[in-house]
Amino acid sequence: MAEQAPAPAPFTREDHAARMDRAARDAAAAGLAGLVVMPGPDLAWLTGYLPTATTERLTALVLSAGEEPRMLVPALERGDAEAAPGAGAFAVSDWRDGQDPYAAAAGLLRPDGRYGISDSSWAMHLLGLQRTLPGTSYAALSEALPMLRAVKDAAELERLAAAGAAADAAYRDVLGVRFAGRRESEVAADLAALLLEHGHSQVDFTVVGSGPNGANPHHEAGGRVIGDGDTVVLDFGGLRHGYGSDTSRTVHVGEPTAEERRVHDVVREAQQAAFEAVRPGIACQEVDRVARAVITGAGYGEYFIHRTGHGIGVTTHEPPYMVEGEELPLVPGMCFSIEPGIYLPGRFGVRIEDIVVCTEDGGRRLNTTPREMAVVA
Repeated sequence: MAEQAPAPAPFTREDHAARMDRAARDAAAAGLAGLVVMPGPDLAWLTGYLPTATTERLTALVLSAGEEPRMLVPALERGDAEAAPGAGAFAVSDWRDGQDPYAAAAGLLRPDGRYGISDSSWAMHLLGLQRTLPGTSYAALSEALPMLRAVKDAAELERLAAAGAAADAAYRDVLGVRFAGRRESEVAADLAALLLEHGHSQVDFTVVGSGPNGANPHHEAGGRVIGDGDTVVLDFGGLRHGYGSDTSRTVHVGEPTAEERRVHDVVREAQQAAFEAVRPGIACQEVDRVARAVITGAGYGEYFIHRTGHGIGVTTHEPPYMVEGEELPLVPGMCFSIEPGIYLPGRFGVRIEDIVVCTEDGGRRLNTTPREMAVVA
């Protein structure tokens, strides 16, 4: 068993109160009456509360500037809500089976207000609120407040760095396993076990794309037997102490060909150029443009078929996105992936990915394993 670093100090009631206060003020600045937050990553980040089983029963946190945060929960889950890390920073009310939960929620909302609502909200709950309060309107939180969780504080960055280091340790270990003659699913299982061994509580994905399967960026590890001469894309991550990891490296079974080395070198150059472009004030789309320019200049532009990166935090994919059209500026504390790739259909693919933090004067990588193509057995 790998030696585990000490667990970070838990977030406090004060931490959650500050998050809720900032969210309410940001909502007001965006012209919203407030926020309606239902079970999912936003609720967990704001309050530390996530129902153990998300069901059809309505749970909703309502935040409005200048008002006490209020959470409506099913009566049978009230005790859990009142035991959450952020408890005491929000008032709790409940509704019982047989009552109309939307009528109960109506008392927490302005009848003509426009609210930001969490992306994870069930359609039935949104429709129920609209039916009960037809004068209200709603906007997805990812659109109304895309920066809600985007800028991480020091404690969050500490967790993200630890998750990245654990993923790096898993990568270093997997280089020692046998690839040739084994199924992709077997190597994926090795990666999942290594993530858990190095402290992850949850494995979100273990992509192992060998040979032509590597040309599919989101290939599900399957029954293909990895052979000598295969290029293999590894992309894996999950949650450690509530914060995400996500890294990609491309390895080769035996010595690669000159073309395989060239493609890998182009991706590595693009990834490095995008990393060097990171600094406060530039638009997210500029990171994508820099990476894409390198790959296009090398003649592979049509084979770079996804955005350059995504934010990461309490989920492994969240705003901001490094993609054309995203004009949000980078801000110190933003944490996101840089993961250009080239995918040659029917042949092989290459992707290199690090998680990067925007700092006051540039960027800092949270993944530090070598980005050169590793040769495996």
